[in-house]
Amino acid sequence: MNWIQFPLLNSPDLIHGFSQRSGCSLESLNQELESSLQLLEIDFSQTVQAEQIHGNGVAVVDHPQVEKVAGVDALVTAVTGVALVVRVADCGPLFFYDPVNQVIAVAHSGRKGTEKNITAETLKVMRDQRGSRIEDIRVQLGPCIRPPHYEVPFAEEIGRQAKSMGVIHFEDCGLCTGSDLQRFYSYRLEKGKTGRMWGVLMMKQRNH
Repeated sequence: MNWIQFPLLNSPDLIHGFSQRSGCSLESLNQELESSLQLLEIDFSQTVQAEQIHGNGVAVVDHPQVEKVAGVDALVTAVTGVALVVRVADCGPLFFYDPVNQVIAVAHSGRKGTEKNITAETLKVMRDQRGSRIEDIRVQLGPCIRPPHYEVPFAEEIGRQAKSMGVIHFEDCGLCTGSDLQRFYSYRLEKGKTGRMWGVLMMKQRNH
């Protein structure tokens, strides 16, 4: 499986990617993620995931863990070697990177999360708890469902929300999960019987 990568996140300090359709079943998601991560040279033991309840809760994490972080849809870390993972199959995967202060985050923003402005909540945590300046943060939106396959243009709203917070470096990849089922899973078009794709973001551990 090839990982999609985004120019905005190209940095010698980062490893990132967005997975594509692979034919995995819902029962084998962790095994599929584990094998897919090998292409990024990340071990599954380095990962941490959020429970993803379609809310706007954000957690700061300092170490990997097997259990999903309960009650949140976004994760923030300033620790190298911790791979933040977001799961999607139409909702918007968001990647955040502050290259000045070396802070990263991922967020799961579908219709409900966008209505609750998880983008702003994630940015606030990066700013208030990890010292990031909003104007330094790069925000990348990955593949998600868009009109005409879904009536709510939440991808556009995510962009507006980021810019209203003062984000200067925002990119939307523009790819629609509903328009290419050979490449992506779509929860909506496949009536909920489908796999998941992952967004992964990690700061590399530095050699001293």
